[in-house]
This record gives sequence, structure tokens and C-alpha cells, in this order.
Amino acid sequence: MNSGPPLSSNTPGALVEGQPATAPAGTCKVEPITTDADFAHHTSKLPPSCLAVLYFHAPWAEPCKQMSTILSTLASTYPETDPPRIAFFSLDAEEVSEISEKYDVTQVPLVVLQKDGNVVDSVTGTDASKVRYAVEKHGGAPSAGNASKAGLPPAQKVTKPAPSQSLDEKPQEQTNAPSGGNLSKYAPDSKDPATAPEYSSGEVNGASKDELHSRLGELVKAAPVMLFMKGTPSAPQCGFSRQTVSVLRERGIRYGFFNILADDEVRQGLKEFSEWPTFPQVYVDGELIGGLDILKEEFENDPEFLKEYTAAHGKLGGPAGAEQQTKPA
Repeated sequence: MNSGPPLSSNTPGALVEGQPATAPAGTCKVEPITTDADFAHHTSKLPPSCLAVLYFHAPWAEPCKQMSTILSTLASTYPETDPPRIAFFSLDAEEVSEISEKYDVTQVPLVVLQKDGNVVDSVTGTDASKVRYAVEKHGGAPSAGNASKAGLPPAQKVTKPAPSQSLDEKPQEQTNAPSGGNLSKYAPDSKDPATAPEYSSGEVNGASKDELHSRLGELVKAAPVMLFMKGTPSAPQCGFSRQTVSVLRERGIRYGFFNILADDEVRQGLKEFSEWPTFPQVYVDGELIGGLDILKEEFENDPEFLKEYTAAHGKLGGPAGAEQQTKPA
């Protein structure tokens, strides 16, 4: 990921990378959003002309530490006004998963800019110059401080399509694992066991809803225990998926998996099919159990839960080989 020069700790308003910001009095601050209700409360008060800067991050993603500093510093160059002209919000993409799904957050750090509830721009990665350009383009130049003196590089105008995809585009399949906090540019490789029928979104492009539901009905039965996750067990691409893999592994459960980031039709279709809007999703014999929280509750309430699907005694669980799984219905 590209990034601007590090912020100097001697510059007013600039902080050591990864540390929370202390904005000068009378300037904008990055407001943390912890719940869906909190998000609705803050954004509903903004006038239509106000630019909302939504910063999606994850605590485990190292690049987000740098972007947190960049956003805090940039916010401090804008004055607080009434009514607000610009507002900055930070959202833990995993803690507010429904909001993340709404904005199709598949990669962090991600900065989304919106006005009157409509997305006008987005920037992925940690390139401070691109973030500054996008904010100044839609929110105007700062007047509370000089962004360059605060340690931010000059605004960089993008003259060709950025490598990151817009929120309205479908994720493209990739062939190699990501680094940093990339949540989208990943697809299983030859090292990952084939635990479900090999489909790609292109093979069923334009399929009817009935055809898609028929396919999903096969996928959820591809193994006795089936996990639909972001990434793969060897390279999970979100904290919830990583924890779910850990729970199943610790209890010795053998399971199949499907990487929803490699197939957007499955990702979107499964939400309606299961009437469950978030991932990961765990199925047992084709029936939805739920996500991480429900899986934990089931094991807490019944220590024998899924015992019949455990691996050989004394071994940790994990993805089952294709030959050990049931055939699609």
C-alpha cells in the first residue's frame, strides 16, 4: 500500500502513528461509532450539504493504524461549524457488521465519503494524498489549519482509474493472498482443500433466482458442517471468520468451507437464502446454525454440540478433504 511521509511528532496537531488524535480546540474530531443506532443518530442530524467522512477500520489490520493518524490529522484542519460543513466518523468494520455490509466493506482501511446519504467517493489503502484530495474535492479546502504543515502530503488528483474498486462494483476474483488489511483481493489457491463444488460467478452469470437458490441449496450441503466465510481457514480475511475457524478447530470439528469473497453471487444470494445478513454463516446438514455468537452459545449450552462431526480423537479439527465430505444434494 502506498502512503505519504510519516507525520512528525513535532508538528502541531500531528501524532505518532497509531496513537489517538488530540485535535486543537474548535476543530473537527473523528467521532467513533460503536452501534447501528449511534450511526443513525449522528448521520441523521447532518444537513444535506454536509460531507460525512466514514472511516472503516479493523483493530487487527496494521495499515489502519497509519490511516487513523492521517484522518485525525486531516480532521483537525477543518473548523467545527454550526451547521456542520464536514463530519468525520470511525467505524470498526467488524463491530458494526450490518453497516459494513450496507457499504460493501471488503477491505480496510476504507474511507467512504457521502452527502445526503449518497456515496460520492471512496478511497482504499493508506495513501494520505488520495484521501486528502477526495476530502477537499467534496468538502472544500480546510480553513482551520494548513494540511501540508500538519504533515500531510499534497493532495494527489487521480487521473486514471484507481486500482481499488468502487462500492458499486462487484468484487473481482483474485489469485493470490493479500497482505495487510486487504479483505477482498483473495481467492483460494491450490494449497486450500476443495471442500465445495467449484463454481465461479462467471459460470452462472445471469442465473435466475431459482437457479441461484438451487445452487445455494447444494452448497450448504457440500459437507456435513459447512462454513461460509471471508477468506479461507488458512487465510481468514475478517476477525469474525478467524474466530469461527478457531472455535471449530479447538473443538475438533471437521468442516467444509466456501470463500464468499471469491464469488459475489453466493455472497449476496446467501443473505436472502438464509435470511441472515452477515458472515460467517455455519450450516449443519444443510440447516443454518447462525454466526459466531450463536455458535459460541451452542457450545456453551451443550458441550456435546457437533460431537458427531469431530475429527479423530486427540486431533484438532479443520477443513475436511473433498473425499471426506458428502456429495451435493
